[in-house]
Amino acid sequence: MVLVMVFLLFLRLDERFPLILPLNDADFAVTVAAGDGTPLRSFPDSRGVWRYPVSPEAVSPLYLAALINYEDRFFYRHPGVNPWSLVRAFRQYVSAGAPRTGGSTLSMQVARIFFPHDRTIAGKCRQIFRALQFEHHYAKSQILTFYLNYAPFGGPIEGVQAAAFAYLGKSAAELTHAEAALLAVLPQAPTRLRPDRHPDRAARARNKVLDRMVKFGVWDARTVADAKMERVRQRFDRHPMTAPLLARRLKGDAVPGEAVTTLVDPYLQQTVAELVHAFIASTPGRTSAAALVVENEDLAVRAYIGSADFLDNGRFGHVDMIQARRSPGSTLKPFLYAFALEEGLIHSESLLVDAPFTFGGYKPVNFTRHFSGPVSAAEALRRSLNVPAVDLLDRLGPKFFDSRLRQGGLHLQYPSHAGPNLSMILGGVGASLEALVSAYAAFGREGLSGKLRLTKNAPLAERRMMSPGAAFIIRRILQDHRRPDLPYGQMNLSRSRQAAWKTGTSYGFRDAWTIGVTDRHTVGVWVGRPDGTPSPGQYGRATAAPLMFSIIDSLPRRHSPPAPVPESVNRAEICWPLGQPPAGDADSLCHLRRTAWTLNGVIPPTLPDRNDRHWQANPLTLLINPATGLRVEADCPGADPVKQTIARWPRGAEPWLKPHLRRAGRPPRLDPICRKPVAEAAETVRIMGIESDAVLRAPGARTRLPVITLQAQGGRGGHYWLLDGNLIARTEVGEPRTYQFQRPGRHVLTVMDMGGNYDSVRMMVLGS
Repeated sequence: MVLVMVFLLFLRLDERFPLILPLNDADFAVTVAAGDGTPLRSFPDSRGVWRYPVSPEAVSPLYLAALINYEDRFFYRHPGVNPWSLVRAFRQYVSAGAPRTGGSTLSMQVARIFFPHDRTIAGKCRQIFRALQFEHHYAKSQILTFYLNYAPFGGPIEGVQAAAFAYLGKSAAELTHAEAALLAVLPQAPTRLRPDRHPDRAARARNKVLDRMVKFGVWDARTVADAKMERVRQRFDRHPMTAPLLARRLKGDAVPGEAVTTLVDPYLQQTVAELVHAFIASTPGRTSAAALVVENEDLAVRAYIGSADFLDNGRFGHVDMIQARRSPGSTLKPFLYAFALEEGLIHSESLLVDAPFTFGGYKPVNFTRHFSGPVSAAEALRRSLNVPAVDLLDRLGPKFFDSRLRQGGLHLQYPSHAGPNLSMILGGVGASLEALVSAYAAFGREGLSGKLRLTKNAPLAERRMMSPGAAFIIRRILQDHRRPDLPYGQMNLSRSRQAAWKTGTSYGFRDAWTIGVTDRHTVGVWVGRPDGTPSPGQYGRATAAPLMFSIIDSLPRRHSPPAPVPESVNRAEICWPLGQPPAGDADSLCHLRRTAWTLNGVIPPTLPDRNDRHWQANPLTLLINPATGLRVEADCPGADPVKQTIARWPRGAEPWLKPHLRRAGRPPRLDPICRKPVAEAAETVRIMGIESDAVLRAPGARTRLPVITLQAQGGRGGHYWLLDGNLIARTEVGEPRTYQFQRPGRHVLTVMDMGGNYDSVRMMVLGS
């Protein structure tokens, strides 16, 4: 009867003083965590307290065992109050005249956390009543969860998860025996036992817990002896900053009481961050860097470094350069060549021309200001040559190229009142590192790009960027590009370190890019100044590429067989200059043989020569006077002509050809027997004032190298002047220009006009 009366009284008091917990959505720090739960960055709650949500299942069983056996052995048996503990505490209070031990259960400690009271008899009675309310309204697991999340651990730290990261630098799920005992005792006197301030005092309290675990037979003596040997570290890191910019980006996605769980690998994140920070230390002021590592299989972001140093205002560390739109330089070229493959314009060894040319007034030059003449599509892509890329884009169409990129998920930003144009392939647009990496992932995912996945609940959203065959061919081309950080000729790396890679440098050295694709990852790196000012000498190959390869070398190794060659891809022998398969071993039209990657069985011929205003056929069939070997026409008197077919080289490539190749591709001149004026199709251009094989020396006793006047007669549309293939000047027809040699030795001076006509002279330049 007495128990019934007591219970009825409790129900009446419970109704009169309801258990209303002072909880709100701002009770927890907003935490952005790595894939394994490690906080990357946290933002404190509304009171400046650091508290990370955690459940009993997410805490080490060692900690739960230490906590319950030390604080409340009968937690799962009592109704919220342990009468024997209270009697013991009351006796000590009477004998000592002051509180010695509280006799509090975990339920009573939770009650004190939410409803603080004075250390008096009346206060203890209120605590007991609230503990009984907790037991009445909540399950044991819920009460334990309250303790795990709200127990004080010193300073602004509350909850075992925050304490584990602040004092131990690890999750509460990874505690050792010694660490579990330390955290179990710390809430008893969080200020007096703080390990970062009083490590010896904390160690003695920890050992007290360990001794009790042996006494109760929970842990064996040997385990406890080993645990006591662990030193208490003086560490305190209440707010991790492993991925500050990613955390800032995702902060708005947080659900109250739950961490935003990313797909970041915390160890890889830390490794890449250290590589970027070490690299940027040797760069000029205001320079920053960004790096992104993505898993090809599911587009999961494993490392996100938005700036070199978040806390360095001099390097604009607060600016997230992964999202910033910058000029991508030449990084769009692989997609151009992939689309050209799919459209049947080229194969990997198609003959392209790297020579001076104007495209409707647009006059691109290479980064090195050097021209190479005839190059294959693969070589042009690997070397990032500008003129072949602009030529190919002009044939494919800028609007078509832009639509294909958007179809694959890459949306470019154009200047105001501008749209797709030829400059886009050289960086005349805006794109972010995030967008470029998501697009480049297609080369490691059989042509499928997609939106990068930052969090675990982000769905996999894929887009078809290109066909599997085109992705395979372009990746093989870029993978055959020698790494600049290795000795010349060294290519036999393990597959995990082999990368298909491409660099880019924006106009004025403002942005340096390198993006690489391995079997498992896609890695993107940007280096530059966030304020958009130039960084002379900082360009993709010299600046961003070494950093990217150091990141690739740090990635986890996974040895797997190479991906099979798609059924749409084949190898075929082709011939230059026509680009077609040879007609046997003795094909007179086959000047040079190459082995090409082809797509869908298509072997397109060499693209039409832009410099051929007369659109002559190629190969070209002529009538030849067998007596003279010269060209004749059908009505020429006294000739018994025979037919001869020749394969013509593009006119713009001729200055770079060896003499025998140049002769083999040129039609013979008209035989005088025809009694017709000789009218060649091409205009002529001649270098004036310098004879071939001339020897040049500075006049008198001057020590400087000689100066020459660049002047040419004839031609159309302006002149390009090349010294050993390097562009040294551009002049109008008839305009003279002086040039001083930079080094002695043998040189070849070439002038070309806009129609591909050229003249060359060889010379020897002598120094003093």
